[in-house]
Amino acid sequence: MKPSPHPSSGPERPAPALPALPGRRGFLGGLLATAALAAAGPALATPARAAARPAPAPAPRATRPLLLGTYTSEAGGGTGIGTAAYDTATGAITPGPVITGVDNPSYLALHPSGSTVYAVAEQEAGAVTAVRLAPDGAYEVLGSRPTGGSGTTHLSVHPSGRWLLSANYGSGSVAVHPIAEDGALGERTDLVTHSSPPPGPGQGGPHAHQIVTAPDGGHVLAVDLGTDTVYTYALDESAGTLTEVSRAALAPGSGPRHLAFHPGGRSAYLACELDNTLVVCAYDPATGALTPGPGQSTGTGSGTSYPAQPVVTGDGAYVYLANRGPNSLTRYAVEDDGAALRLLDTVPVGGDWPRQLALSPDSSLLFAANQRSSTVTVFRVGPDGSLTAVGDPFPAPVAVCVLPLP
Repeated sequence: MKPSPHPSSGPERPAPALPALPGRRGFLGGLLATAALAAAGPALATPARAAARPAPAPAPRATRPLLLGTYTSEAGGGTGIGTAAYDTATGAITPGPVITGVDNPSYLALHPSGSTVYAVAEQEAGAVTAVRLAPDGAYEVLGSRPTGGSGTTHLSVHPSGRWLLSANYGSGSVAVHPIAEDGALGERTDLVTHSSPPPGPGQGGPHAHQIVTAPDGGHVLAVDLGTDTVYTYALDESAGTLTEVSRAALAPGSGPRHLAFHPGGRSAYLACELDNTLVVCAYDPATGALTPGPGQSTGTGSGTSYPAQPVVTGDGAYVYLANRGPNSLTRYAVEDDGAALRLLDTVPVGGDWPRQLALSPDSSLLFAANQRSSTVTVFRVGPDGSLTAVGDPFPAPVAVCVLPLP
């Protein structure tokens, strides 16, 4: 693959040497990452007081699974999909074994059933792989299918659970694969290349960076960094084919990368990595039309911030943005039912080059995958949306994706 003109994605972009992690492989290999419940210990006895109500029992603590994406072809990278478990109360991460037999799994997505995870193979001959998960921590690689493009960098599962959608960064195309009852993938049913508009300034061609289904379930949006465009498609759920119904033009050279929808379904927040902005977009569920507003500041000051990905809390109250240049997280308050953002502050991410963010299912924890420092950092999300770092950075080889499971 030819070197990318920007630091957006992939093993094709040179990265600085990574520090050695002593005993890393042996450390990971000996532990299981299973979803286990651990009852909290009994509360300590306190002196009796007249008419005092007994203190409420502490809530049970639990651990939940965590999956980690990496580059297997990069120096210092992993050997497959990493597994771990996180404490839902403290955010502490415990390492587990590696799911091997999966090449360059730089992005992961879970099936709605929770029984299968899908991984991209970000390489010249792009592919997608299905892995069946079992409650006891066992797994089975169900096989891979070619996407028909190069540098597959993102994927998502349609809410119906019947279709896998993927984006090929290198070739600027998006693909659809059917999902069988057992979670395995069938042969590709569609491949659409973004042939227009012409590439933006400094781009040699289209670069599809994300594909995601809108909350209405009827429209699929593909974000293309190379053409500065977001394409909206209607998915034929019988045939597994895409028909373009709308497109949104971003500022030339802005480099749209990833968007996240507000839970209300009428607004989306789009990170533009080349002009250092976050764009609030109006969304029409009836037509699938996305209407971008003006670019907003990332709060990171002068210099290039390379914003990577926004995430939205489950209640739609706050948006967080990963900034790779200054290695920080920006916090926004959501206003006007999702149609406006107010910049609150930024905090250090505690790692180098935060490539991807994920919230725990209850939005109480935020995880950041830091590519160049090979770490995952964890933050507790306060009632006011504030972020407080918890624990030490968790070592994970070339961490480019983190997926907390429900």
